[in-house]
Amino acid sequence: MEENIKLLQRWLEESRSAVFFGGAGVSTESGIPDFRSQDGLYNQHYDVPPEEILSCDFFRRDPDTFYRFYREKLMVDDAKPNVTHEKLAALEKAGHLAGIVTQNIDGLHQKAGSRQVWELHGSLFRNHCVSCGKRFSGIGHMNCAGTPRCGCGGVIRPDIVMYGEMLEDDVVQGAVDAIRNADMLIVGGTSLVVYPAAGLLRYYRGKRLVLINKSPTSYDSAADLLFTEKLGDVFSKINI
Repeated sequence: MEENIKLLQRWLEESRSAVFFGGAGVSTESGIPDFRSQDGLYNQHYDVPPEEILSCDFFRRDPDTFYRFYREKLMVDDAKPNVTHEKLAALEKAGHLAGIVTQNIDGLHQKAGSRQVWELHGSLFRNHCVSCGKRFSGIGHMNCAGTPRCGCGGVIRPDIVMYGEMLEDDVVQGAVDAIRNADMLIVGGTSLVVYPAAGLLRYYRGKRLVLINKSPTSYDSAADLLFTEKLGDVFSKINI
């Protein structure tokens, strides 16, 4: 691992437009559970599968149950950025990282200080009324019993991409442009099985693809530099 860290350090120092593409594994070290690991949300038992609860059809049909699950499993207002979030923010500030493409909805990259973040699956910290369209920021108004409602009486929903919905075009285009123009792509904490997000990697044209994930992925053989350690174990050794 030591030689790989030295090479990663050199590549980062040489980079002027690196992009980090991350998944749930980026935030597990902040205490936020992922979805597909042995202890992830999808391997826990509920009366209704989490995939169904997090679908747009289920939300429209039974928002009360959706919000019970949401408050128990997704609300992360007390979570704090970990070393990976912090090092990525520092790399951006130093001019080495052009931005972050994330599948996470927890806002921890922004909490750490990252400015250019493409949130493919939306954010828990942006919400809107499905009736009148009024916008709500933060999650304080979500701490209520039952389903949060707007002053007009409409249901408030988080701006997250639910199952059955498309990714936002402008976010996808921003992510595609960043990855296409990157001189280095670091992929971390993702199994690369969620599409269309994982498909964005095909837009990378460079020769410095770094993959950091504890379990194997379909892109391992294409990586120019491969780590199977925890993200925190890797980024804690990077000097900025």
